[in-house]
Amino acid sequence: MSTPFGSDPETEVRRGVDLLEAARGVGHIVFTSAAHADRGTGVPHFESKYRIEQHLRGLGVPWTVLGPAVSMDDHTVERSLRGLREGRFVLPVPVDRLLTLIPARDIGAFAAHVLTRPQEFAGRRIDIASDELTCPEIAEALIRARGRPVVFGRLPISRVEAFSADLAAMFRYFTEVGLDVDVAALRRDFPEVGWQRFGTWAAERTWPVG
Repeated sequence: MSTPFGSDPETEVRRGVDLLEAARGVGHIVFTSAAHADRGTGVPHFESKYRIEQHLRGLGVPWTVLGPAVSMDDHTVERSLRGLREGRFVLPVPVDRLLTLIPARDIGAFAAHVLTRPQEFAGRRIDIASDELTCPEIAEALIRARGRPVVFGRLPISRVEAFSADLAAMFRYFTEVGLDVDVAALRRDFPEVGWQRFGTWAAERTWPVG
């Protein structure tokens, strides 16, 4: 798994390649990338992950690439919690755009599943998600989990652009194209993972009351 945040995409690629080179002797490598990173999205932190994927493919060891969709755990970081304390949930996404979502728990569970069946998954790239909801539906789930009002508001993309051009590119992609991960097929084909619905995930969290 790699990230450019806290550094930059070039540093992410360099570190990712270094890690792969260091892992040449292992039996099977599972790399966590991002959903649609192999589709020429133009999103900087998707493109950097795809460059690492390409290096992995030429490494000469068995590999599997997982492409997680939008992280449910992003709702627990401070910038999101700050809004929830004020009863707000904001994203620069239209109200009718479905977002495919996954918690870190399910990414880890699927990676473990892959590593117990390396021959079955060798050479495969699989986009993964646990649920699919619109932003108003996410807000409703947060209301049920917190027992407090939450109102969704669409954030202007210019606000995100001022903070991060990379994230702004990602949200433009979500708005204009979207992530088409087949949640139903994943649930059918890999029930062992125990895919969590967003409502279940949210109900298990401890949320701010202020």
